[in-house]
Amino acid sequence: MASMGGQKRREASSSSAAKQEDKLIVTPLGGGSEVGRSCVYMSYKGKNVLFDCGINPAFSGMAALPYFDEIDPSTIDVLLITHFHLDHAASLPYFLQKTTFKGRVFMTYATKAIYRLLLADYMKVSKVSVEDMLFDEKDITASTDKIEVIDFHQTVEVEGIRFWCYTAGHVLGAAMFMVDIAGVRVLYTGDYSREEDRHLHAAEMPQFSPDICIIESTFGVQHHQPRNVREKRFTEAIHTAISRGGRVLIPAYALGRAQELLLILDEYWSNHPELHNIPIYYASPLAKKCLSVYETYTLSMNDRIRNAKSNPFIFNHISPLNSVENFKDVGPSVVMASPGTLQSGLSRQLFDKWCSDKRNACVIPGYVIEGTLAKTIMNEPKEVTLMNGLAAPLNMSIHYISFAAHADSVQTCAFLEELRPPNIILVHGEAHEMGRLKEKLMTQFCDRNTKILTPKNCQSVEMYFNSQKMAKAIGRLAERTPEVGETVSGLLVKKGFSYQIMASEDLHVFSQLSTANVTQRITIPYTTGFMVIRHRLRQMYESVESSVDEESGVPTLRVHDRVTVRQDTDKHVSLHWMSDPISDMVSDSIVALILNINREIPKVVIESEDITEEENGRKTEKVIRALLVSLFGDVKPGENGKLVISVDGNVAQLDKQSGDVESENEGLKERVETAFRRIQSAVKPIPLSSS
Repeated sequence: MASMGGQKRREASSSSAAKQEDKLIVTPLGGGSEVGRSCVYMSYKGKNVLFDCGINPAFSGMAALPYFDEIDPSTIDVLLITHFHLDHAASLPYFLQKTTFKGRVFMTYATKAIYRLLLADYMKVSKVSVEDMLFDEKDITASTDKIEVIDFHQTVEVEGIRFWCYTAGHVLGAAMFMVDIAGVRVLYTGDYSREEDRHLHAAEMPQFSPDICIIESTFGVQHHQPRNVREKRFTEAIHTAISRGGRVLIPAYALGRAQELLLILDEYWSNHPELHNIPIYYASPLAKKCLSVYETYTLSMNDRIRNAKSNPFIFNHISPLNSVENFKDVGPSVVMASPGTLQSGLSRQLFDKWCSDKRNACVIPGYVIEGTLAKTIMNEPKEVTLMNGLAAPLNMSIHYISFAAHADSVQTCAFLEELRPPNIILVHGEAHEMGRLKEKLMTQFCDRNTKILTPKNCQSVEMYFNSQKMAKAIGRLAERTPEVGETVSGLLVKKGFSYQIMASEDLHVFSQLSTANVTQRITIPYTTGFMVIRHRLRQMYESVESSVDEESGVPTLRVHDRVTVRQDTDKHVSLHWMSDPISDMVSDSIVALILNINREIPKVVIESEDITEEENGRKTEKVIRALLVSLFGDVKPGENGKLVISVDGNVAQLDKQSGDVESENEGLKERVETAFRRIQSAVKPIPLSSS
């Protein structure tokens, strides 16, 4: 596996020698060998990401949720929602409001605009008890306030996790997310389509290969019919039912494929004047709001929509229908109603009303989930159970014509062939279809050592990636390629998991940081001649230059062109230097040298003058206090002869006789004790020699 450059990586061996921190974990909490409640957990380098947060429309209450109990929601750093469909976003209000999650959640602008509308519609059409309700209107509103938006191709970084997104086709605002943690890249496609339709672009191809691709497998090895063939079957099935005096029900979600189908129907009606007296209804409580959202985001659609002379979502032959009560069912008509599962809502009410009449038709236009009524009637049973619990004959004709904007086998194989990821994880597919697709991909990639995995819900996939780090030279350090063995010197800057090395002058250019110089100054009590310091320094250092300050006339010494020693007064000398490790070391040695010269003061005084021991003690005490002042600044006499030392609001009391220190701040206490011990050693009189 290559290092942190843009090169491809290969999965390392999962031997016991592999470091735990190099392990990447992917766990489906929903959507593992099933379609519905998409939710995939990923963890690497202590960073945790959740992709999507859906429900399974075939169930209600807690049973519809992903397996959130498999994770600790409080550890999730980032939650990324690919699009607004219920099986990818409908448990978000629950997860944000009723768990310990405190990370950040992102989706595209269009997805956020539609999210709240679709969740409100879901609550209204779901016939569940109060006990089974996962959230209410307040939870939807509160969760919306927490959602942050991301634009396509915009890079966002959160706690060392970098991510950006590509258009995914499928529905308005749908995104594929690329996540980069410590140089390992993971692409999560969500639902995607590589086929451009009447209003959406096809899914983009990322510009580089990820290390792992987590990809949907909804249609397994199935092939979509050509689009013109499907559109012809769709319109013919509707036209035939109307011709025999029947009604046509098209169960679809309020947003997504519904808008695509409405475009097809409106165009077909415009081309067939004989149908102009047959009404088409868009039956959703949110019909007008849904269309207004699509009208708002026409600029993010394909050229067919953007170049249209008028807004194509202002239909000529389609009217909104908010409830069955307002519907005058007096003759042939076409009604597109939500939800697409036929589990509840307007679509279920109309189905129960029309299913027994053989003149009528039901056209199922998208993928349907196991366990739903829409899936059941595709097998054309002789009778069905109505919402009131009674059985009724199923006489209406059933047509399954998929316009689901999911990639089929051809699109998936071509997409992965161009992307060439070394690791592929299949999700969002029924186990049988997913298994068949896995076999096909294994044959396709048999010569490339590509790993293809199909984890079930709560089954973790573990992969190991080399933790070797590389720093990228940038700025003026990158202007010339260094020779082999040459040392490159600069500042190492870490941002998240990436490393860059640059000249200090470039720091403000490539980061929000800047360099600064710290000037150090220390004053030391000193009464012996300045010539003594110069003599001692020249014995120690090779480079000691003498001069006189032009402005003040003060004699100075410059040691190794790093530290300046000045005789400020006849009682003090000062040291000045620009802080860096070497200069700090030189200054420390000069301070020690001056303190050693001061140690000889009592000896000189005793030899030259006949002074009392008491006077000598007072002089020594003055030296000690002066040294403490130079180190701590604020040193004052206290009670019982103690010295009171104040630093940044913290106080210490020093007993000069015993050296005991009292302070509530342990750090200050330790500093004063150490300083006093060293000062005592420095000023201790040298015993008089016998000579």
